[in-house]
Amino acid sequence: MKKVLLFLMSLIAINMNAQGVQVGSAMPALQLIDQHGQLQNLKDLTSGQVAVVYFYPKDDTPGCTAEACSFRDQYKDFQDAGAVVIGISGDGAASHKKFADKYQLPFTLLADTQKLARKAFNVPTDLLGMIPGRVTYVFDRQGICRGIYRSQTKAKQHVDEALSMIRSL
Repeated sequence: MKKVLLFLMSLIAINMNAQGVQVGSAMPALQLIDQHGQLQNLKDLTSGQVAVVYFYPKDDTPGCTAEACSFRDQYKDFQDAGAVVIGISGDGAASHKKFADKYQLPFTLLADTQKLARKAFNVPTDLLGMIPGRVTYVFDRQGICRGIYRSQTKAKQHVDEALSMIRSL
């Protein structure tokens, strides 16, 4: 029942946001499972805070580990700026838990196993559609997207770009 409700709510969000998230767009209303197996509402996780939502291809791969560890290493800077960090990939909750525990990631990882969040945000794929894209979104306290950074190969640069966007708010 939980999965059916999650699927239906996400379909509504996707249909309402067919072009995906762009600068000036509101954060989609999505519910996904976190690394602890808990159903989380993306808007509730970020409500009233600056939010960095980053999509990455896969847990525990070289580029994604470098990116996640960069967010971890500068997590205090995000906290000092009043920002919450959330990572999203197509891996399941168990994979996220193992990844977060292995690298001591202090932020929430959400499982997008059905690619509903990727569709709602309209995250592109790379390498002829074979690799899920790497995109970082920065939202203001009202839940409006104020910046987007896309780079499949410059994983660590996502952190610097996100901090720069936050500081300009």
